[in-house]
Amino acid sequence: MSAALIRLQDVTVTYAGQNVLDTIELSVEPGQIVTLIGPNGAGKTTLVKAVLGLLKPTSGSVWRKPKLRVGYMPQKLHVDPTLPLSVLRFLRLVPGVDRAQALEALKEVGAEKVIDSPVQSVSGGEMQRVLLARALLRKPELLVLDEPVQGVDVAGQSELYALITRLRDRHGCGVLMVSHDLHLVMSTTDQVVCLNRHVCCSGHPEQVSSDPAFVELFGKNAQSLAIYHHHHDHAHDLHGSVVSENTPATSAHVHGEGCKHG
Repeated sequence: MSAALIRLQDVTVTYAGQNVLDTIELSVEPGQIVTLIGPNGAGKTTLVKAVLGLLKPTSGSVWRKPKLRVGYMPQKLHVDPTLPLSVLRFLRLVPGVDRAQALEALKEVGAEKVIDSPVQSVSGGEMQRVLLARALLRKPELLVLDEPVQGVDVAGQSELYALITRLRDRHGCGVLMVSHDLHLVMSTTDQVVCLNRHVCCSGHPEQVSSDPAFVELFGKNAQSLAIYHHHHDHAHDLHGSVVSENTPATSAHVHGEGCKHG
């Protein structure tokens, strides 16, 4: 038996007679980053709800380490524009958190300068860091991150993924992350689980990107996520600029586009 933080076995979730998730097997261990990818409607959000205990599977089991501490980062936060809520007050909604602890968490994610700013005034990238700081304040053994780079530009996305890796290294926590940017998470994840209501394939990112099931789901469907490899004499960096041919493949040779169908 592995030292998993959480383990899903044969998890099926049914709505209105349709399987939204079908016999899912998934585990996350301490220090491991597992990334869920899949098109819209693949069941990623439903799976996250099952992991968090917000949804009970129709069948199968979800096992969690006893007294498991989970830090959750949602895709985005909707705050009424008229609500007088500073970043500090938002972070202090976590029980027992004082200003010093909030500031320390913000420093860890590189967002300490916004501590007294209204939540509504911070940029998209800053807000994602604030949400990550909030998750860290729970001293998590498992971080669950739902599209953590939502609303962040490409350069910021790469840095945010690198930050998540540094936090994993520093705290030794497991990370379950939802993303559709395989080209960006290639170098920052240990395992990819390709989901389309069932697990199509799973493994190391480079293995998954060439798996026939992945290619069938993503590479050949123009309405879905297109992953392709360059085979000419130059490459592109994360900003689309041409770079020398010896640039590492994890950042230069694999490109993707966001999901386009519902």
